[in-house]
Amino acid sequence: MNTSVKPWFDTWLLVALALLSAPFAFADAHAEPSPAADAPTVLITGANRGLGLEFARQFAAAGWQVIATARKPDKAVELKALEVTVMPLDVADTANVDALAASLDGRAIDLLINNAGIFPRVNSIDEINLDDYKRTLAVNTLGPVIVTRALLPNLRLGGKKMIVNISSRLGSIELNQSGTFYGYRESKAALNMFTKTLANELQSEGFICAVIHPGWVQTDMGGKNANLTPEESISGMRAVIDKLGPDDNGTYWSYSGEQVPW
Repeated sequence: MNTSVKPWFDTWLLVALALLSAPFAFADAHAEPSPAADAPTVLITGANRGLGLEFARQFAAAGWQVIATARKPDKAVELKALEVTVMPLDVADTANVDALAASLDGRAIDLLINNAGIFPRVNSIDEINLDDYKRTLAVNTLGPVIVTRALLPNLRLGGKKMIVNISSRLGSIELNQSGTFYGYRESKAALNMFTKTLANELQSEGFICAVIHPGWVQTDMGGKNANLTPEESISGMRAVIDKLGPDDNGTYWSYSGEQVPW
């Protein structure tokens, strides 16, 4: 090789190598960071879609360690695409809940969000199907009771000691001026009472227990005509959760930050 050309060739080679490596360096710099080992942990039930999926997405993005449960994890495609731990859970199945608790033995959980729920539309007492009615109570009311009881040892290990139950304004006795929605209203009213009772029992341990109304949200449950996106509802509820303190134990909130009458 002509020695007069060599310095130019060396410079060109270095520039070419730098350009080739640039995309990889850029990709590394923008890769999703893994949660820190000391990051708080949240467990979310019913996280395969709707509000639960958006809860998982936003908490993961905020750097939390997220345990997201679904009845059929193999079908939870969007959930598995997030940087979260996906675990199987049917909240109405006591044995299934106990198996989840056993697999998490000794692991601290800072925040439990009992989100799993169903919403049958029943407008008159004559329309009530008792099997559906029982299933609604089993999922919406007994589910949070079973899950909370099973994971209480984990929550006692957590630093935040928070239990948030996703309720609804339809569970408010004071606000029920229109009737309808049999089964669902009762299941959420009972969930509210469970939360209030639990808050009184665990107050001396430093727990904060609250219920939150998510608003009318564009999910499979809320329908496409709802006035809130999942992103808006969850952002609002996370803001409420972030502000909860000891004096808020046993309270009932809206995603908007306003308290809801019992």
